[in-house]
Amino acid sequence: MTERRIIALEGGLAAEIYDELDSTNAEALRRIRAGTARDEWIVATRQTAGRGRKGRSWISEEGNLFATRLLRANCPRSRAAQLSFVAGLATHDAVVLAVSETPDVRCKWPNDVLINDRKVAGLLLETEGSGDLAEWVAIGIGINVVHAPDDVIFPATSIAAEDGKTSAEDVLRHLNERMEFWVGKWRKQGFSAVREAWRNVAAHLGQTISVQADGERITGRFADIDEHGALILQMADGETRKITAGDVFF
Repeated sequence: MTERRIIALEGGLAAEIYDELDSTNAEALRRIRAGTARDEWIVATRQTAGRGRKGRSWISEEGNLFATRLLRANCPRSRAAQLSFVAGLATHDAVVLAVSETPDVRCKWPNDVLINDRKVAGLLLETEGSGDLAEWVAIGIGINVVHAPDDVIFPATSIAAEDGKTSAEDVLRHLNERMEFWVGKWRKQGFSAVREAWRNVAAHLGQTISVQADGERITGRFADIDEHGALILQMADGETRKITAGDVFF
């Protein structure tokens, strides 16, 4: 662990910003397991072992935002999983606020954010607790502020490439403000309000998509997400399939 500084954010939260970490989520999990966790942001200027979904590495170029929101949840794990959509909406809003022109910013199921169908942000949600209780949730968010990777399976972009003149710290402030808004709505109104808002900004809802899931590629119409966040795919024969995990392609 290297040098750090602490900044105050809206809502009374603080962000610890490190010059370098292996992974902001890994640091969050260490704090949970050591009993030192609190509601806060953990941020790294550089990550040496950034992680994405399904154990994939997250390319961590300096200038982008690598942040984890440590959140005390104290709820069933199934409910904690809904925070992926909460964080997706917060990230969507932060990207919209960071780009000077109004772009087509969308949430891609299950937990990416796109600008004009190119990935600008990804999320990794990890829970810690006992049994079915999720005591803490580490919500890892990576946003391409000034750099976008080239050698990736899904086309990528950055805020800078879309005429967004901003810094990682400014994006963090937007992200914190919108995260507090959506977490508050989730706590007070439940997942139905989050689900409705997410559907309004969902990428390719109602259109034909392909999903790589359970070792097969499935094509159908993206009909909806259900009350738990599963993707509902309508097949050509009229049948529907619910998919709880997978990679979506357009």
